[in-house]
Amino acid sequence: MHKTQKPLKTNTIIEQQEEDELYEHFRFEAGKGQAPLRVDKFLMNLVENATRNKIQQAAAAGNIYVNDVPVKSNYKVKANDVVRVLLSHPPYEYLLEPENIPLDIVYEDDQLLVVNKPAGMVVHPGHGNYSGTLVNALAYHFENLPMNSSERPGLVHRIDKDTSGLLVIAKTEQAMAHLTRQFSEKTSEREYIALVWGNVEQDNGTIEGHIGRHPKDRMQNTVYPDGSEGKPAVTHYKVIERFGYVTLVSCKLETGRTHQIRVHMKYIGHTLFNDARYGGDIILKGTTFTKYKQFIENCFKVLPRQALHAKTLGFEHPVTKEFIRFDTDIPADMQECIEKWHVYSKSREFEGDD
Repeated sequence: MHKTQKPLKTNTIIEQQEEDELYEHFRFEAGKGQAPLRVDKFLMNLVENATRNKIQQAAAAGNIYVNDVPVKSNYKVKANDVVRVLLSHPPYEYLLEPENIPLDIVYEDDQLLVVNKPAGMVVHPGHGNYSGTLVNALAYHFENLPMNSSERPGLVHRIDKDTSGLLVIAKTEQAMAHLTRQFSEKTSEREYIALVWGNVEQDNGTIEGHIGRHPKDRMQNTVYPDGSEGKPAVTHYKVIERFGYVTLVSCKLETGRTHQIRVHMKYIGHTLFNDARYGGDIILKGTTFTKYKQFIENCFKVLPRQALHAKTLGFEHPVTKEFIRFDTDIPADMQECIEKWHVYSKSREFEGDD
């Protein structure tokens, strides 16, 4: 398997002879050990939310360059090739508008802040989400935040749009470097609370398995247990409470892959409750009787998102070197859903199954 490279900075503007401006959206340099690989497959491994069809369309339009020469999608990327995607519109960094969006700040000092992100807020601008994001809010409330490797101001890590919970934001270059290193070296602490389908039999356990793009559904990630694709991922889980058809669990991340908890829990047969992307928005366990179906539908209305909350976040402070830990309450929508399961599971103890 070839070794992928980190994206380089993406703020170059290319002047064309025709006097058209093309903006560099992505730039990658293939490593010395890069085996020949089609450029569309090469870019799919590196560009977030890209599809092969979109990449091929970009190549057909002459927007993919290798070593400053436009190439077709079947071009084979080789060692040390520089691959760039140039488009006529600027990347979102040029379009980033500060927006007066309130932030729930749990902690702040000169080096960093910790925010409690609500469900439904996208962390950073991207395809189809150029406003209303956490980064738009940060740009309004704070000046000169340091850029991460993807040119996103302040972001050390991220969580999904419909996941609620804690994020640390760097305010200085020193904080960015120090915090990023902790997440990379797995010394930070991240605990999530999740409601999952089914009765998790073991009280605790560890899920290991490389996570990468699903071969058929590019909107999903999946586990490659043989390590043939994706990147290593480790999740430690512990059962908090069982409700028969669903289980409340604590998940601690050793790594931080995209959709890691959602993918790992599905992999062991316990998809997150109401996780539409991974099939958790249908009845996966329980009876098919009308009363039970109505109960589930009511739960979905109360919690119209995946049941996942980033509850605890801990890390070493970049200046004081003290290990600090922050904790948040489970948000109201998820708590109400859990309470419904409390009541329902207690009633079943006396009534029996539906």
